[in-house]
Amino acid sequence: MLPSNTLATIMLCVLLAATGCAPGVDSAAPTTIPAGGQTLTVLAAASLTESFTELGRLFESRNPGVKVAFSFAGSQQLAQQLAQGAGADVFASANWKSMDAAIDAARVSRGDAETFAGNRLVIAFPNDNPAGMETLEDLAKPGLRLVLADKSAPVGQYSLDFLDRAVKEPGMDPGYKEAVLKNVVSYEENVRFVLTKVLLGEADAGIVFVTDITPDVAEDVGTIDIPDALSTIAVYPIAPIADSKNPDLARAFVALVLSPDGQAILAKYGFLPAGE
Repeated sequence: MLPSNTLATIMLCVLLAATGCAPGVDSAAPTTIPAGGQTLTVLAAASLTESFTELGRLFESRNPGVKVAFSFAGSQQLAQQLAQGAGADVFASANWKSMDAAIDAARVSRGDAETFAGNRLVIAFPNDNPAGMETLEDLAKPGLRLVLADKSAPVGQYSLDFLDRAVKEPGMDPGYKEAVLKNVVSYEENVRFVLTKVLLGEADAGIVFVTDITPDVAEDVGTIDIPDALSTIAVYPIAPIADSKNPDLARAFVALVLSPDGQAILAKYGFLPAGE
């Protein structure tokens, strides 16, 4: 068996070769920002961890001497850091509310913010399924241990929006939302903390993004889809920071994310195209 780092390198090379063969895409062409020994700081929503890490490696390969440093956390936490003056070059959020907060704090110019991806919600539960999760209605089972993200986090508000829609569905118990919220044992700071509680068996279920069920955890969790009619399709905006010390690099990174190569990487990790 190949070492994990070797396998990751091979997978990345295969991906780059594949996108390079796509019509109209020149993945070999560098973003071409002359630089040496520069660090590009990207603040990104926790759900972007795997996809942006790969995008960072691609950006570095096209810009020798540039290091991409990521800070992954809840979008609301990152927006608060920006409002408090944290230095950064790019901000990628899992909702427009947090991006708007960065705009209101004058850290992002409104005209620079663009939607780059979408995401869906899913119910996750431990693979041994101790609570016998099978349907959406099972979230209201008495005694179920449910973990949600705090409503200040994008996925937390999206989860509450889902419950608001669910109670209006024909045949759904009008007390469904109240019963579900009674089962919440903790509200977490971001979506990855929710998934961690599920993986550790500290929760019988949690609501996360589809993209959080990455290949390395897929065998350890079961899922129940939330229909689009009841869900909110998460919208992800990105923007360079207005006072970035590396403005050309910041815009180049945003351009990569929006490019066919960047969109191909995001799609590989389960993200929806912008506007879908």
